[in-house]
Amino acid sequence: MKKIVILASGNGTNAQAIINHFSKKKSVEISLVLSNKPKAYVLERAQKNNIPAMSFNKFAFAKAGKVEFLLKAENPDLIVLAGFLWKIPESLVKLFPKKIINIHPALLPNYGGKGMYGMNVHRAIIENKEEKSGITIHYVNEHYDEGAIIEQFTCPVYQNDTADDLAARIHELEHLHFPMVIEELLD
Repeated sequence: MKKIVILASGNGTNAQAIINHFSKKKSVEISLVLSNKPKAYVLERAQKNNIPAMSFNKFAFAKAGKVEFLLKAENPDLIVLAGFLWKIPESLVKLFPKKIINIHPALLPNYGGKGMYGMNVHRAIIENKEEKSGITIHYVNEHYDEGAIIEQFTCPVYQNDTADDLAARIHELEHLHFPMVIEELLD
């Protein structure tokens, strides 16, 4: 059986799309959901789906090695960042080479890097009058949004779009494509 660990920081709609996608597949298990925010709704989503879930602080993540210990014990086939906002420590990247993936709400290498997440990305795209946007699914390395690109999917940016309009289209792309790319990577 293949195992996935999900790391998320917020509401967890991408995590839910992944959970839903794999809920009927006997060959894949979402074995753990971790969050850097103790009140993140993603933890509740995990519990409602009978998936072990817990939160952690920066010390446990970067210094104490507690998250590293958990991940080693879990030995996942894939670690999926689904709206996780902290930079992954280099020690984890080295420990799980080509096993940590992220989804970014823009077409990298544009609109990536520290501080470029969520509505910040959508506002920047609209302010720059881009004609298209999309999502990038990529491997995680030691730098924000610079890992090797796995897949990109695009959508139009319309002249009258607000950041919320664009965010809605991006979420549709994420929920449709992210689980399928994960499945392809596991095969």
